[in-house]
Amino acid sequence: MNEFVRSVKQAALEAMQAGAPAGVCFGTVVSAAPLKIQVDQKMMLEKAQLLLTDRVRDYSVEMTPLPEYHETEPASGGEGEEAFAEHRHKYKGRKKWRVHNALAAGEKVLLLRCDGGQQYVVWDRWEARE
Repeated sequence: MNEFVRSVKQAALEAMQAGAPAGVCFGTVVSAAPLKIQVDQKMMLEKAQLLLTDRVRDYSVEMTPLPEYHETEPASGGEGEEAFAEHRHKYKGRKKWRVHNALAAGEKVLLLRCDGGQQYVVWDRWEARE
Protein backbone atom coordinates (compact mmCIF):
# COMPACT_ATOMS: atom_id res chain seq x y z
CA MET A 1 0.00 0.00 0.00
CA ASN A 2 2.89 2.38 0.71
CA GLU A 3 4.06 2.14 -2.90
CA PHE A 4 0.55 2.96 -4.09
CA VAL A 5 0.34 6.01 -1.80
CA ARG A 6 3.73 7.19 -3.08
CA SER A 7 2.52 6.73 -6.67
CA VAL A 8 -0.60 8.80 -6.01
CA LYS A 9 1.44 11.51 -4.28
CA GLN A 10 3.93 11.60 -7.17
CA ALA A 11 1.12 11.77 -9.72
CA ALA A 12 -0.56 14.59 -7.79
CA LEU A 13 2.74 16.51 -7.55
CA GLU A 14 3.39 16.14 -11.28
CA ALA A 15 -0.16 17.24 -12.06
CA MET A 16 0.23 20.35 -9.87
CA GLN A 17 3.48 21.19 -11.61
CA ALA A 18 1.79 20.72 -15.00
CA GLY A 19 -0.94 23.16 -13.96
CA ALA A 20 -3.71 20.57 -13.93
CA PRO A 21 -4.24 19.29 -10.38
CA ALA A 22 -5.66 15.84 -9.74
CA GLY A 23 -9.41 15.56 -9.69
CA VAL A 24 -12.16 13.05 -9.03
CA CYS A 25 -14.47 11.74 -11.72
CA PHE A 26 -16.82 8.84 -12.31
CA GLY A 27 -16.92 6.30 -15.09
CA THR A 28 -18.67 3.21 -16.36
CA VAL A 29 -16.86 0.02 -17.37
CA VAL A 30 -17.72 -0.59 -21.01
CA SER A 31 -15.47 -3.63 -21.49
CA ALA A 32 -13.53 -5.79 -19.04
CA ALA A 33 -11.16 -7.38 -21.60
CA PRO A 34 -9.68 -5.21 -22.90
CA LEU A 35 -10.48 -2.82 -20.07
CA LYS A 36 -12.29 0.32 -21.27
CA ILE A 37 -13.99 2.92 -19.08
CA GLN A 38 -16.35 5.60 -20.39
CA VAL A 39 -15.99 8.86 -18.45
CA ASP A 40 -18.31 11.02 -20.51
CA GLN A 41 -19.75 11.04 -24.03
CA LYS A 42 -16.41 12.01 -25.58
CA MET A 43 -13.86 10.35 -23.29
CA MET A 44 -13.09 6.61 -23.35
CA LEU A 45 -10.17 5.48 -21.19
CA GLU A 46 -8.18 2.40 -22.13
CA LYS A 47 -5.86 0.12 -20.16
CA ALA A 48 -2.68 2.13 -20.88
CA GLN A 49 -4.24 5.18 -19.17
CA LEU A 50 -5.48 3.30 -16.10
CA LEU A 51 -3.75 2.50 -12.81
CA LEU A 52 -5.72 -0.17 -10.93
CA THR A 53 -5.92 -0.58 -7.16
CA ASP A 54 -6.50 -3.96 -5.51
CA ARG A 55 -10.14 -2.91 -5.03
CA VAL A 56 -10.71 -3.28 -8.80
CA ARG A 57 -8.39 -6.07 -9.96
CA ASP A 58 -7.72 -9.75 -9.29
CA TYR A 59 -4.66 -10.39 -7.16
CA SER A 60 -3.06 -13.07 -4.99
CA VAL A 61 -2.33 -12.78 -1.31
CA GLU A 62 -0.57 -15.09 1.15
CA MET A 63 -2.26 -15.64 4.49
CA THR A 64 -1.40 -17.47 7.67
CA PRO A 65 -4.20 -18.86 9.85
CA LEU A 66 -4.11 -17.53 13.40
CA PRO A 67 -3.71 -20.38 15.91
CA GLU A 68 -6.36 -19.01 18.25
CA TYR A 69 -8.94 -19.27 15.47
CA HIS A 70 -7.95 -22.31 13.43
CA GLU A 71 -5.54 -24.68 15.14
CA THR A 72 -8.13 -25.47 17.83
CA GLU A 73 -10.75 -26.50 15.22
CA PRO A 74 -11.17 -30.06 13.93
CA ALA A 75 -9.11 -31.04 10.90
CA SER A 76 -10.38 -29.83 7.53
CA GLY A 77 -11.24 -32.08 4.63
CA GLY A 78 -14.96 -32.75 4.53
CA GLU A 79 -15.74 -34.06 7.99
CA GLY A 80 -17.99 -37.07 7.61
CA GLU A 81 -17.84 -37.23 3.81
CA GLU A 82 -16.35 -40.44 2.45
CA ALA A 83 -14.88 -38.71 -0.62
CA PHE A 84 -12.60 -36.67 1.66
CA ALA A 85 -11.62 -39.44 4.09
CA GLU A 86 -7.99 -39.45 2.88
CA HIS A 87 -7.70 -35.65 2.98
CA ARG A 88 -7.69 -34.60 6.62
CA HIS A 89 -5.27 -32.00 7.99
CA LYS A 90 -5.12 -28.67 9.74
CA TYR A 91 -4.01 -25.61 7.78
CA LYS A 92 -0.45 -24.71 8.68
CA GLY A 93 1.95 -22.08 7.40
CA ARG A 94 1.34 -19.58 4.62
CA LYS A 95 -1.35 -20.28 2.04
CA LYS A 96 -1.83 -18.43 -1.22
CA TRP A 97 -5.36 -17.22 -1.98
CA ARG A 98 -6.75 -15.54 -5.09
CA VAL A 99 -8.94 -12.46 -4.59
CA HIS A 100 -11.35 -11.91 -7.47
CA ASN A 101 -12.03 -8.16 -7.67
CA ALA A 102 -11.72 -7.60 -11.42
CA LEU A 103 -14.05 -5.10 -12.99
CA ALA A 104 -16.98 -6.20 -15.12
CA ALA A 105 -18.90 -4.38 -17.84
CA GLY A 106 -21.61 -2.14 -16.46
CA GLU A 107 -19.95 -1.35 -13.14
CA LYS A 108 -19.61 2.28 -12.05
CA VAL A 109 -16.16 3.33 -10.84
CA LEU A 110 -14.53 6.20 -8.98
CA LEU A 111 -11.47 7.62 -10.75
CA LEU A 112 -8.71 10.00 -9.70
CA ARG A 113 -7.40 12.06 -12.60
CA CYS A 114 -3.66 12.74 -12.50
CA ASP A 115 -0.81 13.82 -14.79
CA GLY A 116 -2.91 16.54 -16.35
CA GLY A 117 -5.52 14.01 -17.45
CA GLN A 118 -3.13 11.53 -19.07
CA GLN A 119 -3.55 8.83 -16.41
CA TYR A 120 -6.36 7.84 -14.08
CA VAL A 121 -6.29 5.79 -10.89
CA VAL A 122 -9.31 3.48 -10.76
CA TRP A 123 -9.87 3.80 -7.03
CA ASP A 124 -12.98 1.74 -6.34
CA ARG A 125 -16.48 0.75 -7.44
CA TRP A 126 -19.36 2.89 -6.41
CA GLU A 127 -22.00 0.75 -8.07
CA ALA A 128 -21.37 -2.93 -8.80
CA ARG A 129 -23.35 -4.84 -11.39
CA GLU A 130 -25.84 -7.34 -10.11
